[in-house]
Amino acid sequence: MEQRRSFLKMIGLSVLGTIIGRAIIGREMLWLMLSKLTKVQAAEAPKQYGMVIDLRRCIGCHACSMACKLENNQPTGLVDGELETPNRRINWSIVLGREDGEQEKGKYPLLSKRFLPRTCMHCIDPPCTKVCPVDATYRRPEDGIVVVNYDRCIGCRYCMSACPYGARYFNWKKPDLGRPENPQVPVRPVGVVEKCTFCKHRIERGLEPACVETCLGRARIFGELSDPNSKVSKLIRERGAFRLLEDYDTKPSWYYLPW
Repeated sequence: MEQRRSFLKMIGLSVLGTIIGRAIIGREMLWLMLSKLTKVQAAEAPKQYGMVIDLRRCIGCHACSMACKLENNQPTGLVDGELETPNRRINWSIVLGREDGEQEKGKYPLLSKRFLPRTCMHCIDPPCTKVCPVDATYRRPEDGIVVVNYDRCIGCRYCMSACPYGARYFNWKKPDLGRPENPQVPVRPVGVVEKCTFCKHRIERGLEPACVETCLGRARIFGELSDPNSKVSKLIRERGAFRLLEDYDTKPSWYYLPW
């Protein structure tokens, strides 16, 4: 009988310990989740920069893509002298539809093509910032631009998995630029994730992003979304702009004016 009591007591203590342990773990997890949520809520910026793309004016010339590469020290096709493979290609700014036959409309001679420029959407509620274990990616509190702190990034690539737009790239090797570097933009170290920054180094000097400045069709308009009187805000209201994957509720800062 005494052995039975000791056995039951031991089981009871074990169950109690498990319950207490789970409660502590649950509390810690809840605290972590709440701290992340508080961080996101506290990131409300006094102003929010954004981009508007006029799809009627985009001609698919890829001047924006090349300007982005040149301005931000991205490799233009070679890495350590070898041709980039698709899964290692770094293109912060891309234009979809150039080789997509489904984008062709009409018949010759009344033939047209449609293009869809795309890059980091600089979401107001970005999922990438929530999964980063070291807070290397974050929204700048002064203007809402989503950036990466390369000194903190550990290369886990959780942010790449969380981004629904596929706008992040892992730096596998030291880039072989084959041209002089832009001293205003640091070349990313190997083993970090990189992406579009809205050319923040240019914005801070009162300039537009490089892709906007070089757009031949003037299809890109950059400005302050938080200002109802800005050009981007007026175009969004007047032209019925849309955003990609709005049902994800990431609140992208990229808007498209319909064809």
